[in-house]
Amino acid sequence: MNVIYATELIGTGVFAISGTLAAVHKKKDHDILTLFIFAFVTAVGGGTLRDVIIHAYPVTWISDPNYLIVILVSVLIAIVCRRWWLGILQRPLLVFDTLGIGIFTILGLEKALHAGVNTWAAVLLGIVSALFGGVIRDTLANEVPLVFERQLYATPCLTGALLYVMALRLHVDPTVAFLVSVAVITGFRLLAVKKGWSLPPIRV
Repeated sequence: MNVIYATELIGTGVFAISGTLAAVHKKKDHDILTLFIFAFVTAVGGGTLRDVIIHAYPVTWISDPNYLIVILVSVLIAIVCRRWWLGILQRPLLVFDTLGIGIFTILGLEKALHAGVNTWAAVLLGIVSALFGGVIRDTLANEVPLVFERQLYATPCLTGALLYVMALRLHVDPTVAFLVSVAVITGFRLLAVKKGWSLPPIRV
């Protein structure tokens, strides 16, 4: 199992936990199938859209059943461990969602670059990979998607993606560039939430 593949499975699991927690946060008595659907769309929604755009067929979760297995296991873990996480994390949904967007921004960017997409399009596709699963999740939960609110959500992804591109151009080791960029996205997002940072509104 190579490092990128393992990281994709980890990111899938993190996003699946995020989707499960979002469903539970909205309503306490979902059945297991509903929780799986929330986890599934959160984990693979953005990546599927990215793969369709760049014509990367077959889409990963269709060709590899391990992704669906990871999602199902992650749903069960989220159910079993939710109360424990609440005891050690103030906002477990925020933590897992933020880890997910950090991992998938860079994974999506890297996959787009390998597909021959130009750099700026690859940056945007990395952001799509990270955010659009959450957009689908929030829509299913009848919530306003976070990306459409004023809090910083896409901005940390853009910052980390640009940092990754610059690091590659400076011939920084790709693994180091990946870890640093994911850490920047995660740290930036969590700090923005804690401090209440947001972009200034445009009055029209």
